[in-house]
Amino acid sequence: MTESHRPRRSVLYMPGSNPRALEKGRSVAADALILDLEDAVAGDKKPEARNEVVRAIKKGGYGSREIIVRVNPLDTEWGMEDVRTISKTKADAILLPKVETAEQVIALEAMMVGAGAPREMSIMCMMETPMGMLCAKQIAGASKRISCLVMGTSDLVKDLQAQHTGMRLPVLTSLGLCLLAARAYKLAILDGVYLDLKDDEGLLESCRQGRELGFDGKTLIHPKTVDVANKVFGPSEEAIEWAQAVVVAYNAALKDGKGVAILDGKLIENLHAVEAKRILATAEAIRELEAYWGA
Repeated sequence: MTESHRPRRSVLYMPGSNPRALEKGRSVAADALILDLEDAVAGDKKPEARNEVVRAIKKGGYGSREIIVRVNPLDTEWGMEDVRTISKTKADAILLPKVETAEQVIALEAMMVGAGAPREMSIMCMMETPMGMLCAKQIAGASKRISCLVMGTSDLVKDLQAQHTGMRLPVLTSLGLCLLAARAYKLAILDGVYLDLKDDEGLLESCRQGRELGFDGKTLIHPKTVDVANKVFGPSEEAIEWAQAVVVAYNAALKDGKGVAILDGKLIENLHAVEAKRILATAEAIRELEAYWGA
């Protein structure tokens, strides 16, 4: 599958220090996993967690889904060794926390290259501080290796001295700034986690809002939330049928030397055809990924 159509509907954090969780991750139908060396791991367990993550990646068994490793910040005692070690694995991406400047991304890339990271190993950036929001454009354009921005709304709410609310009004400006930066540089972007695991309706509404805003998927903290995210962020059957009809109608119009088509009384232009093709390509990539699970 191409990077632009890679499914990221559900991206599940897994604590790197927990071998049982890393093993369970092989059977969870999330589109991607974040093997976490940062927040989910206590300081005295971080070297051990790094070794566990390396063993898990080497063992494999995760199918064709994306494997991301969140390292510790580069200015901590663990960050540089995290990057050097993970760069030598078959991880798909390194996720850098608390990114606030383009220089942090440039430094990470130089470190990855120096450690022998393969060209296809991408960089993802955690966007979770007020400064990160203000510098989203510079961060998104800092490197060709960047594939995705990842919202860290829990830290962001704390730093803003705001509150978690159902409609997320306190962070809408921040979400919008990062969405603009991601789309301007043709990057994927993931919504932040929903913290209340007992509130199924709240999770559903949070996913729906994220989808409406334009996020590609949602980061998650528990396997039981995967199905909801997959359903909300994946193209519906109705959307797929519409996309198929749009492509057929637009191609027929082009054959007749026309630049527009009419479908169900509505004008269809090139922009609709481009969106329809994106939906169909994404749906196909999801089918390929889910074939591994027998979904």
